Amino acid sequence: MGREGLRVDTQTLWDQLFALYGHLAPTYDAILRQVLDAPVIGADETRWRLMDEKGSTKWWAWSVCSPEAVAYRIFPERSTDAGAALLAGYRGIVVCDGYATYPSVRERLARDGPSFTIANCWAHARRGFVEAESAYPKAREVIELIGKLYEVEARASEQSLDLGELRRTESAPIVAEIKRWLSTTVATPRSSLGKAILYMLKLWRELELFLTDARIPIDNNATERGIRGLAVGRKNHYGSRSERGTKVAALFYTLIESAKLAGVNPKHYLREATRRAIATRGAVTLPCELLAE
Repeated sequence: MGREGLRVDTQTLWDQLFALYGHLAPTYDAILRQVLDAPVIGADETRWRLMDEKGSTKWWAWSVCSPEAVAYRIFPERSTDAGAALLAGYRGIVVCDGYATYPSVRERLARDGPSFTIANCWAHARRGFVEAESAYPKAREVIELIGKLYEVEARASEQSLDLGELRRTESAPIVAEIKRWLSTTVATPRSSLGKAILYMLKLWRELELFLTDARIPIDNNATERGIRGLAVGRKNHYGSRSERGTKVAALFYTLIESAKLAGVNPKHYLREATRRAIATRGAVTLPCELLAE
């Protein structure tokens, strides 16, 4: 607006954004439902700062991602309560890192009926060995084996091969070799190598789940990419100044990042979604709908 010669007070900008939030809230809710209707989703969380009259407090931005869309909710905590609020009613597969809250959320939700299944991320498991390699060169053996798993994934994608079959015939023996290495390698539990081994063994059942279902990605990198825009924004504007601000931020990040994921220009999408929502109260516009037009 400054480049266009307009001088606008920040309070006026906020009032406009909050008014727009009211129009676009049904679309935000629909995108969140779209993600949680997917059979396999990724989940991740990152820090978010709330700067109110009490000072700066650490909140958490949670992200759930499907191939079609990504949605965010910002909570005052990184707890089981927050995770349960986000994933309530979900019955599919959640790909995540080894954060202990996800099993706790699953158990909490299972009290009321069927809950979700957890599949863990091989990229996170690999990081521990990368960090240990300088002190323990033999960690390179696991890094290379995991690299072979990714080679299988890449070949299936590049050549349009049957991923499920390749995982059964090629990835499964590699995973078995990794398990053998973990079980036979001696390392002190508190060493970097020992911690990497224990991390992977603790999550083993969830790590090998991708072998049985071709829909499960080998890692959670797509969700991490989806949360990157929010993390960059956090560095630029530090966070939100009120709880209402966290809701507005979650909405606009959801719409913008989902548009990018769908291959739709975010500016065009926001303009069209806003036009329809103002013309018809409660109107919902998903990014994929514009892509199809």
